Amino acid sequence: MPFADLFERASEYDATADAVREALADRRSSADAAEAVEDADVDVTAAGTDPAPADPSSADREPSPARVVADADVLATDFLVGGPAREALDALRSHAWTALVASDPLLDDAEAVIAAFADDGLAADWREAVAAWREPAAQPAGDHPALASAYRGGAMQVVSLDPSLTGPRAAAGLRGRMAVSVREPRAFATVFSPAGLYPEAVGGEYPGPDRDPRSMEPVDPSTDRHSDADRHPDTDNHTDADRHPDADQHPDADQHPDADQHR
Repeated sequence: MPFADLFERASEYDATADAVREALADRRSSADAAEAVEDADVDVTAAGTDPAPADPSSADREPSPARVVADADVLATDFLVGGPAREALDALRSHAWTALVASDPLLDDAEAVIAAFADDGLAADWREAVAAWREPAAQPAGDHPALASAYRGGAMQVVSLDPSLTGPRAAAGLRGRMAVSVREPRAFATVFSPAGLYPEAVGGEYPGPDRDPRSMEPVDPSTDRHSDADRHPDTDNHTDADRHPDADQHPDADQHPDADQHR
């Protein structure tokens, strides 16, 4: 099912970015409570360095800024709320040479959060669409889903609503360990430049968006049909609810996650 239809169905449900973020935090804290207490002081910033299940489709890849991880709260907010999360992911949906990287556990989290606000059928349909889009990454047991996806999937950018991943302590945790930046959706949408990345990621002059962000079908870049996410009226269908108070506090590329709290 195309994203256009999924977004229309999701618009029937009420959610906010803060509510989605809290729902994901509750899910992860419940699932990892025992381990989190036991390993509270263990540094897990080297996410993905433990042995992972053999999976040729998620073998470690060469890091690239065109490979991006959207944490489960951003995926669910994109779907249920819109706003900056949708603007951020529309930049990826509009360019076939970029990659959304996600482990199965990361998608499990997002699907569960969506089902909590909507229903199981809609969450399953969303999962099917996103699974066809994303590139899988292996995730060793106990690692943070977003960090493991980035490490194993060669993603140099992570988009998250989790303040423990976007704060200054987080930056210190991974500095020198992983070539990754973590930003909130609004900051990511501001700094992510397809025109600037294209010469490095693909080569040559940037031709413009080459994919419809709602149907995910190829488009002729010369027509520039979807160069601005604002052309889609559902991009910001819950704008006021999606104003996260910390969204613009970490816009620079040096913001890196501290995974100490996420074993």
